[in-house]
Amino acid sequence: MNGLRRKICFITGTRADYGIMSRLMKELNADPAIELQIIATNMHLSPAHGMTVTEIEKDGLTVSARISMNREGDTPGQIVRSMGEEMTGMADVLERLSPDLIVILGDRYEMLVAASAALIFSIPVAHLYGGEITEGANDDAIRNAVTMLSSWHFTSTDEYRRRIIVMGKPAHTVFHVGALGADNISHFIPLSIESLETSIGFPLSDRFLLVTFHPATMERGQAAIQTKNLLSALTHYTDTHKILFTMPNSDAEGDTVAQLIEQWVSQNSENSVAVKSLGRERYYTALRYASAVIGNSSSGLTEAPSFGIPTVNIGNRQKGRAFGSTVIHCGTDTEDITSAINQALSPEFREYCHQHPDNPYALPDTLSRLLTILPTCI
Repeated sequence: MNGLRRKICFITGTRADYGIMSRLMKELNADPAIELQIIATNMHLSPAHGMTVTEIEKDGLTVSARISMNREGDTPGQIVRSMGEEMTGMADVLERLSPDLIVILGDRYEMLVAASAALIFSIPVAHLYGGEITEGANDDAIRNAVTMLSSWHFTSTDEYRRRIIVMGKPAHTVFHVGALGADNISHFIPLSIESLETSIGFPLSDRFLLVTFHPATMERGQAAIQTKNLLSALTHYTDTHKILFTMPNSDAEGDTVAQLIEQWVSQNSENSVAVKSLGRERYYTALRYASAVIGNSSSGLTEAPSFGIPTVNIGNRQKGRAFGSTVIHCGTDTEDITSAINQALSPEFREYCHQHPDNPYALPDTLSRLLTILPTCI
């Protein structure tokens, strides 16, 4: 251990992973025995994705280092070259910061780079939320690779804990703590709907759909078709609901999805709006007031159920992930999506969701468990 204070370094690449980990970061930052370090990379430094590094700074946290992953498109080659840039930057930053422990969340390619660099530096990695399955995305293979590169493991369900142990990790290094996102919601006080409308510059009224759609990266070449089918289905609801889009991640074909959404919104500007990044507070507020969540984001399975609202999960991107009874699965054809949205918006199903906020990822005291265990991993 370097010095008297333990250096715990969080690596964050997206609005989503930061939003989930932000309360944990703030609590550790307030601990005088810990020096919190934050490395921001990928989408946090991208104007096209909202330059969300500013959200970290607005929360009063210091960004210790920024690692650029410049790219000019969303092809596999361009993404791999951006990973190479991240690896070079990681070498310089880890030499300078010399952390005692690195904390990463999830299954994105920038986390694979980070875990690989940490291995060469002999820095232990604490990985949040391994053991899960998402058959429709290459995140599945990345997540398992990160698990093998990590020393400590924190899972959202007990099933996922058992899976990591089966993969060969020692049981004493694997902890079922529950999902931080679900724990965050239990302590969240939403903005007013008027404040949310003002912040995005768009009137949502009392009936709107929250839509997030990403490419299913194991279904190469299908992103445009699937996005067009979704947008065609949403056309049926513009007379009765506003549509609030959050934009896709920087995955292969992500730019294609974003461009199609932006074009559709420009043609339906009275009834829809697209926001690059809502941030945690505005996103959770949107979940609080939305009629339903539509798309293929993991948030629809891990966070939306805690608000007691329906989720329409489209296609295979999240296939294999645990889900509760408020989630409706459907195919990617327009007819399948329309049928699922109709079910989600039915008074009977909405009332069921309100009465049964069924979230398999929720576990009491997730944050406290992590705050107790993480410092012992050094």
